[in-house]
Amino acid sequence: MRPELELPFENSQLVDRGGSKQTQMARTERMIAGLFGIVVMLLVNATVSGGEIRVRNADELLRAARTARPGTTILLEPGTYRGGLTLNNLRGTAQQPILIAAANPDERPVIEGGNSCLHLTNPVHVELQNLVLTGARANGLNIDDGGSFDTPAHHVKLVGLAVKDIGSDRNHDGIKLSGVDDFLIENCVVQRWGQKGSGIDMVGCHRGVISESTFREGDKVFGNAVQMKGGSRNITVSYCRFENAGGRAINIGGSTGLPYFRPKPQGYEAKEITVADCTFIGSMAPIAYVGVDGANVHHNTIYRPTRWGIRILQENRNEEFVACRNGQFSNNIVVFRSDELGTMVNVGTGTDPESFKFSENFWYCIDRPEQSKRSVQLPTFENNGIYGQNPKFRNAEQGDFRLAPDSSAKGYGPRTKHP
Repeated sequence: MRPELELPFENSQLVDRGGSKQTQMARTERMIAGLFGIVVMLLVNATVSGGEIRVRNADELLRAARTARPGTTILLEPGTYRGGLTLNNLRGTAQQPILIAAANPDERPVIEGGNSCLHLTNPVHVELQNLVLTGARANGLNIDDGGSFDTPAHHVKLVGLAVKDIGSDRNHDGIKLSGVDDFLIENCVVQRWGQKGSGIDMVGCHRGVISESTFREGDKVFGNAVQMKGGSRNITVSYCRFENAGGRAINIGGSTGLPYFRPKPQGYEAKEITVADCTFIGSMAPIAYVGVDGANVHHNTIYRPTRWGIRILQENRNEEFVACRNGQFSNNIVVFRSDELGTMVNVGTGTDPESFKFSENFWYCIDRPEQSKRSVQLPTFENNGIYGQNPKFRNAEQGDFRLAPDSSAKGYGPRTKHP
């Protein structure tokens, strides 16, 4: 006779010593099947979920990244980490992204130095949270497709980053994105990047959102805070603040060498771009449309630009490219001084300014209110523009551009963001 099977536990509800042999065998088989299912589930979970890894220095971070799989969370303990780190082929999933984040958001780790503080090549479903990047010789954070234009990096989230004191007098960016699709940049601060670079520079990027972020102290002539070019499309910049953030705070478009377009040139530098609910303080030109085929700038506050309010330019002169066209500018508050402004709209050669639409903007000249309309001089007729009325900010000198209760500019400028 075979010995009786010893079960790992006995329960009167599961194992009945009475009854027929067939009944006991059936119950035993069901129990074994159940235990087998539990074991399989545990093994699957162990394989699918990457678990949590805590690191304390750059070498540990590199090792953790090499072993990361979907669901891995890499937590950086407080401290300073050596920059110049390259993380290749981090591949999360929509359900289980790979997360690299501060172990304690109140004591954010600092990644310092290197050519780039941090370089992600070919990431998919990867999130960075609550990190400080500083002191890079070139770009602070570099994220790209590894040069494979047909397989872009995608689903990247950058949340709560501080990127500062980056690069030199060359074209160095705080955050550089090349061939990145479906991305979110949220609640980040970028300040003091390369003299001829961008706070965030996008080349051939698609379906992205930059929201609730702050840009400060770009170069007054050559720098820009946010630039989307090289075939970038469907990008939204919203609820951001730009404080003296460059010669062009927003450079919608630009000038890109043809080999760098992703996936290939389509006749424009940028298309379907939205800039909404932002606040611009200073800058030689807060808004520049450059080689664009459609961009909508609406519900923003622009305060005291130092030379132009808007530029319409064409820098890529390739004959296959459309003239800069189809821009919209509406429901914005624009406050300026006549002794600081050259012209409100600077129109360059090779553009199509007649295709631009202006409507329902609120224009106010601080030092000569009665001259507000004469000072604006738009390239096309504006529908329902308001001129010469003080919008009544709560405290512009202290940087508070919310509207006073008795403001006549309600409905213009940034709207309240609802959860």
